[in-house]
Amino acid sequence: MTTTIIRNGLVITASDEIGADVLVDGEQVVALAATGSAVAQGWSADTELDATGMYVVPGGVDGHTHMEMPFGGTYAADTFETGTRAAAWGGTTTIVDFAIQQVGGSLREGLDAWHAKADGNCAIDYSFHMILADVNEGSLKEMEALVGEGVTSFKLFMAYPGVFYSDDGKILRALQKGAETGGLIMMHAENGIAIDVLVEQALAKGHTDPRFHGEVRHALLEAEATHRAIKLAQVAGAPIYIVHLSAAQALAQVTAARDEGYNAFAETCPQYLFLSTDDLAKPGFEGAKYVCSTPLRPAEHQAALWRGLRTDDLSVVSTDHCPFCFKGQKEMGIGDFSKIPNGLPGVETRMDLLHQGVVEGHISRKRWIEIACATPAKMFGLYPRKGTIAPGADADIVIYDPAAKQVHSAETHHMAVDYSCYEGRETTGKVRTVLSRGRVIVDAGEYRGAAGDGQFLKRDTCQYLR
Repeated sequence: MTTTIIRNGLVITASDEIGADVLVDGEQVVALAATGSAVAQGWSADTELDATGMYVVPGGVDGHTHMEMPFGGTYAADTFETGTRAAAWGGTTTIVDFAIQQVGGSLREGLDAWHAKADGNCAIDYSFHMILADVNEGSLKEMEALVGEGVTSFKLFMAYPGVFYSDDGKILRALQKGAETGGLIMMHAENGIAIDVLVEQALAKGHTDPRFHGEVRHALLEAEATHRAIKLAQVAGAPIYIVHLSAAQALAQVTAARDEGYNAFAETCPQYLFLSTDDLAKPGFEGAKYVCSTPLRPAEHQAALWRGLRTDDLSVVSTDHCPFCFKGQKEMGIGDFSKIPNGLPGVETRMDLLHQGVVEGHISRKRWIEIACATPAKMFGLYPRKGTIAPGADADIVIYDPAAKQVHSAETHHMAVDYSCYEGRETTGKVRTVLSRGRVIVDAGEYRGAAGDGQFLKRDTCQYLR
């Protein structure tokens, strides 16, 4: 067990900004003391890291990733090894990925399959949500066992009929079981039945380009499904968590429910804050790079989403990292936008893009850490082990240079995908050093981690209920 001191940095958590030194013993933070104080000056350690002029922040917690996910006849390009390594480069030290139940299969079979993919391959700590693709008496009963094993959240889909889709009756049953067991139900809220009609009609008219992906997945169909999901949750007496919220109209449904005092939560993703339908409409087939669901919206939605982040009507920013290469994967949809694999790369860029939101005045520094680290840790039962810098917390710590400029590019990122959604975009702020449970795994442009460094995390139930 080694000891480390991080000196002279500005420690930023969701609640505080203090000039402090941080003492790490083994895998945990053991003390903080004001820089220059007699206490801090009295410390000694095996390693000292100088954070002068830097922020010292908790490692990011990305509550929504899809490593190696099967979709539309292919697989997400990042493995657990490449995806978690890329996450580390970007200052994220914990991911919560999605294990998938197959229709006709058990939750146990799905969870075991994802454990087999991740075990011994992750560079950072990880946990799982469970996708409920087949709600029945057996899978509802299994939910209780999984909660006891630290898999405490379950995702359902109001979209993708014939693949993941659950009707309102199945959703209500799952919400009731969530209320009973403490399992948090996460919802992909789009009216998939109506969307499929619009897809069929668009293709019949010869509307095959990527931009039509955004048009058929209408913002009102996201808003309608969000409203319906919240009302079903209220009937069940259960909290609800809306994933990858993209539209102002859907946010209005969450805001109304929260104003009434309900435990309705939602996340958004960086792509909805920085990209728009202008990207989907890029000439040729270029727009396919930006196909995800929920889809990118017109740029005017961005102001509403930033406002929602400031007011806590949007509580979390996750990535929905589900990358597909342009060559050979996104190209499956040439001539038919409905066959473009849905998903974007983002696990490496989230912390930097949100810091750009600080630079541009959309959010404060403490709010940056709250939505990227602390609240996802609380929402998914990992706080205060993750998401903060405090005695007893895991020493997942990022030394962050707030003044460094970087230009995003596929040539320099570490995600296993052949394009960047932000190619050529300059942002301010960059990770310098990353510690995962006390070990330096990234430092000054050098990767020091290894596959298998990450551990599976058993999670508590949601700690964010009011």
